[in-house]
Amino acid sequence: MRILPVSLTVLLVELADLDETLALFASLEADPVDGIVEMVPAARTLMIRFRPEKLTAERLAANIATRDLSARITPSDILVEIPVIYDGEDLADVAELTGLSVEDVIRRHTDSTFTVAFCGFAPGFGYLVGGDPALQVPRRQSPRTKIPAGSVALAGAFSGVYPQNSPGGWQIIGTTPEKMWDLSRDPPALFQPGHRVRFIDLAKKTGATTAPSSNVASIPTSDAAQAAPLDNDLTFTVLAAPVPALFQDLGRFGQTGQGVSSSGALDQGALKAANRVVGNPAATPVLEIILGGFSFEVSGRAVFAIAGAPCPITIRDISGRSIVAEAYQPIALEAGDVVTLGQAPKGMRSYLSVRGGFAVKPVLGSASTDTLAVVGPDPVTAGAVLTFNQDASNLTSVSLTEVPAFDPPAFGDVVTLDVIMGPRGDWFTETGIATLSSQLWQVTPQSNRVGIRITGDVALERKDKAELPSEGTATGAIQVPHSGQPVLFLADHPLTGGYPVIGTVAEYHLDLAGQIPVGAQIRFRPVTTFADIKPAKA
Repeated sequence: MRILPVSLTVLLVELADLDETLALFASLEADPVDGIVEMVPAARTLMIRFRPEKLTAERLAANIATRDLSARITPSDILVEIPVIYDGEDLADVAELTGLSVEDVIRRHTDSTFTVAFCGFAPGFGYLVGGDPALQVPRRQSPRTKIPAGSVALAGAFSGVYPQNSPGGWQIIGTTPEKMWDLSRDPPALFQPGHRVRFIDLAKKTGATTAPSSNVASIPTSDAAQAAPLDNDLTFTVLAAPVPALFQDLGRFGQTGQGVSSSGALDQGALKAANRVVGNPAATPVLEIILGGFSFEVSGRAVFAIAGAPCPITIRDISGRSIVAEAYQPIALEAGDVVTLGQAPKGMRSYLSVRGGFAVKPVLGSASTDTLAVVGPDPVTAGAVLTFNQDASNLTSVSLTEVPAFDPPAFGDVVTLDVIMGPRGDWFTETGIATLSSQLWQVTPQSNRVGIRITGDVALERKDKAELPSEGTATGAIQVPHSGQPVLFLADHPLTGGYPVIGTVAEYHLDLAGQIPVGAQIRFRPVTTFADIKPAKA
């Protein structure tokens, strides 16, 4: 067992195999440690997020070291049957790699009873184990940029079904019409850890249907949406949104078992400030807006605010008179006022709050829109009518003293981010580790809420081309693909990843990272050296 640093509040336990990983996960669930917030099991690791005010990494490591890892998890009595058309693009390649015929590949796949070991990568993506060992094949050398939803695939010791269109490197052997992720179900993920799974060859099943044979209950749940406005509701009517705005709050927690990461505002300090300005509770959902041109008309008296990237704010009243307002100040509106936000000269994301909060329905406990997982309220576009709450019971007075927590970076600026080294520092050469901090990294236009894609003159050098089993990833992780050009994960990152993470941006710099615009440069500043975490002595 190794216990590796990820960030100031996250560590990674590396174990011998999946059985030990699941045994440790089960032990910590049955006998929890006060201070653990969340756990993400993977192929041979358990990522643990903890509260540093309650627990140190060393004390947590000492507790973990005492756990019994010999217990084996009893499979669930729930069996899910997945109908499959074995027509995958890689079916012939899998046959060649395994030395089997195509018919034997299909037979061995359908004869196996799998178990959902854990969920990750994307919502509803279950990693299935227990298949025929003869079907173990490597990932594709060149991952596909888009794999269709419902693709049945193999990689290493795992089988799985892609729940939505996404990039991926697994070997596709077939397709299923079954919906793996459906928000009208409770839970939305068809595969839950512990479930047993069998694949049914539709070509051989007379009168096959697409419905799964499963003991999983299906309970309709409400979709994420704005409540339909009533005649007396106060509303914002969106007149223009060149880039769709997104509802965001502090994030969606407790859903890692379904493969769902936290998402949430990229600049959480700005979100909280925007809410304090108008007297809302700090976690009230707001609109996250990038670039300029967002405009709306208000139907009645309201108070709103802007925080984060300091975009110009213009208000035109019904008489045609225009005034200019400032960010981080409460702004009173009257019926018929039209507000237009210009492009911020620095920073990347502005946060729009309204006193009382938007009447938006949460999905899986949060109103955040996760752009990778496609979970949460729909993006806000021109023509949308946004209702806001008029209940004042949880409101406080407006704040006139809010200021930005930092000066947002502009195009061309150099932004320094502190980095906790690990958990995979030993996958890189000394030259590669030195390169991370010795050169500037350019922020590219391919960046988004999933991650900041950066390029440097010199790629990060790895010790070898070994394949890393999928493991949990944290917001701020600097993941390094084969190209050696890193991706800095932001809030909508996949829950698990298969490339080594050389370091993770310190939590106190994540808001700053969320405001870095395209064209800026990043300097990584390691504040720790990579080393295993040693258990505290009793």
